[in-house]
Amino acid sequence: MRPHFSGPPPERGLFCNRTLNMRAIKAVGYDMDYTLIHYRVEAWERRAYEYIRDRLVEQGWPVADLTFDPMLAIRGLIIDTAKGNLLKANRFGFVKKALHGSRPMDFESQREAYNRTVIDLADRRWVFLNTLFSLSEACIYAQLVDRLDAGQLPGPMGYADLYEHVRKNLDATHMQGRLKAEIIADPERYVIDDPETPLALLDQKNAGKKLLLITNSEWAYTEPMMHFAFDRHLPEGMTWRQLFDVVIVSARKPEFFTTRSTLFEVVEANGEALLRPHSGPLDKSKPYFGGSALELERHLGLSGDEILYVGDHMFGDVHVTKNVLRWRTALILRELEDEVRAIAAFRATEVRIGERMLQKERLEAESCQVRLELQRRRHQYGPRTDAAEGDLVTRLAELRTELEALDAELGPMARAAGELSNPHWGLLTRAGNDKSHLARQVERYADIYTSRVSNFLFATPFVYLRSPRGSLPHDPSLPGGTPVFTTGDGAGSGPTE
Repeated sequence: MRPHFSGPPPERGLFCNRTLNMRAIKAVGYDMDYTLIHYRVEAWERRAYEYIRDRLVEQGWPVADLTFDPMLAIRGLIIDTAKGNLLKANRFGFVKKALHGSRPMDFESQREAYNRTVIDLADRRWVFLNTLFSLSEACIYAQLVDRLDAGQLPGPMGYADLYEHVRKNLDATHMQGRLKAEIIADPERYVIDDPETPLALLDQKNAGKKLLLITNSEWAYTEPMMHFAFDRHLPEGMTWRQLFDVVIVSARKPEFFTTRSTLFEVVEANGEALLRPHSGPLDKSKPYFGGSALELERHLGLSGDEILYVGDHMFGDVHVTKNVLRWRTALILRELEDEVRAIAAFRATEVRIGERMLQKERLEAESCQVRLELQRRRHQYGPRTDAAEGDLVTRLAELRTELEALDAELGPMARAAGELSNPHWGLLTRAGNDKSHLARQVERYADIYTSRVSNFLFATPFVYLRSPRGSLPHDPSLPGGTPVFTTGDGAGSGPTE
């Protein structure tokens, strides 16, 4: 009897943009925060928010009553620091939704502000929310814009000045380490336990792959957090340190991938972590501080497509790694699980929307033909049918009535589609009917993406991941796509094969 292997739930799949043969991967590098270790986002971001707010209160700002709103921002949004807005853009950089501060912008205001604007993330004006760590920053900035507009903040100050002040206080919070000390003291409150992640890494290690930990977190935080998340789920007598061939902390990503920096060995003495300059081969039993990806490649004797790097930060983990080093890349999007489930639950409504849109397109096509016929008659040019003009006018009015009824039916369904997962922003990967700017970044820079590292368990270290066939607007489409040809009865249809 053949063994039965069940696949993962849909929301825990490995999604492939570019074909990836895991058998050809010799080393797998991992980020730690929100990659190997997942936090309870609302708990972490609420505390980060409160630390920023409390620092502002200490500076005399009247913001003690502000509270964290977990729905106000999602990963992949863009802060417009020039206008004090939170934006969601499509893959082309056109703004599709906007909040000024925490208040939705109406259509005309949004059109006036962004009709001629294409977002270019190379411009310092735009701040892309690359990671879940950005949510507290975006939330308090939006709320402070409201206070600035009301004249309640110290001034004079513009929206860009306000963002820099928030950023400075956020950086100070992380440098002080108070939040991380709180997490170390009570990890159960902040960390989501996932016993499958250590097993997935054991599979990779025993399949002959070198495992690398490359994190921006300092050693004093990395060691206790990895101990908490991993050691209790490993074979007896084994610790997380034995899983990894190289451990690099305080890596300063993305600079780790783009520049050369001195490498130090972390030496533990009397309960403190000291640094000692290092040269020569790396010792797998010792953690290191700083360094560079080029130095790591030389140590491993590997480069390019032999190394897979897995992280959650769109720019620092995936974009730079792909652009500079040509390493293979995997992006961790924990929100993907809720998104896939929401899409599945909405599927029946989505089918109805597609059917009604196909019907609407057919009615619109007929309406356009009737209007053209009337135009040609009135201006006396071109070929025309034998239909009476009065009949054409009557038919045009009937079509208008049918289209209005369809719009009334489609409106609530379209609004529901736009609010899936988040009432302000909808789905992470969609901006209206198009891909979101985040989805475009994922497509360009992540060879694969998934919701968590433990999803590698379902695929095994030997999987050959194949990307789906790319589609273009002229390919055969599902209901609701633009008709390419018409059938003999005038109804729209896609091209036949």
